[in-house]
Amino acid sequence: MRVTNILNQNRETGTASFSFEYFVPKTSQGVQNLYERMDRMRDLQPLFIDITWNAGGSKSDNLTTELVAKSHSKFGLNTCMHLTCADMSHEVIDQALKEAYTGGCRSILALRGDAPTDNEKWDGAAGEFRYARDLVAYIREKYGDHFEIGVAGYPEGHPEEADADVMIAHLKDKVDAGASFVITQMFYDVDNFLSWVDRCRAAGIAVPIVPGIMPITSYASFLRRATWCQVNVPKPFLAALEAVKDDDNAVKDVGNQLVFDMCERILAAGIYHLHFYTMNLEKSTRAVVERLGLAPAHLRA
Repeated sequence: MRVTNILNQNRETGTASFSFEYFVPKTSQGVQNLYERMDRMRDLQPLFIDITWNAGGSKSDNLTTELVAKSHSKFGLNTCMHLTCADMSHEVIDQALKEAYTGGCRSILALRGDAPTDNEKWDGAAGEFRYARDLVAYIREKYGDHFEIGVAGYPEGHPEEADADVMIAHLKDKVDAGASFVITQMFYDVDNFLSWVDRCRAAGIAVPIVPGIMPITSYASFLRRATWCQVNVPKPFLAALEAVKDDDNAVKDVGNQLVFDMCERILAAGIYHLHFYTMNLEKSTRAVVERLGLAPAHLRA
């Protein structure tokens, strides 16, 4: 069954599921480590995994399609491939989609992506795809319904557009172009996320909305990622981490509890799929999944 069908079925039955994101390592040893981690974490039975495209505006990343093909063929993981279109030609996009297709991939997360690193003032005019909705429409034109297409959602706005309601209108454009589901940017403010979901539904966005969950592995990485993504951290959440920030083990324990509490609230609100940004790490994500009771029964015994 296709991922989108299962997500819709979850809403009807109240059954929870989860997925993992992995990023493309920069070294061959990192790639090997990632394969080993995928192999270990597949025992949790995620609904799917996704693998990022090369960040920073690079025009190609064959390693992404290689990782996607291997995760599918060797580990039997339903794999979604990120694909960015900023400053990309049709030829590069066509090659990536062809490799995804032949590698057994059935899902694409279609993103605009970062501006090229050598052109901070890039506005999209030089490329053949200006926005993610253009990429969504192109994939639908070329491949019909072969690929499920996910797109990004921004519950707290975007660095280029602080008004979350404007971003909701852009999200509706992406869905109208053919997107099948939405995965959000990381967040820690559950109240804001749930309000944002309601506003998306009111705007006519009916596809599954999947919350992006960032586990906490250290105080420094937590602050860095929250700052970089410009997300709000509720005061009690931040205070709990600040109280133990000098004790790495305590940060992990408190962080796991905070993320667990977030996930419980999200599931209780009727959103039955969680997408974990693993940062290619295992322990914190595994701890939260197992504590939520979402791991297979034999791992919870």
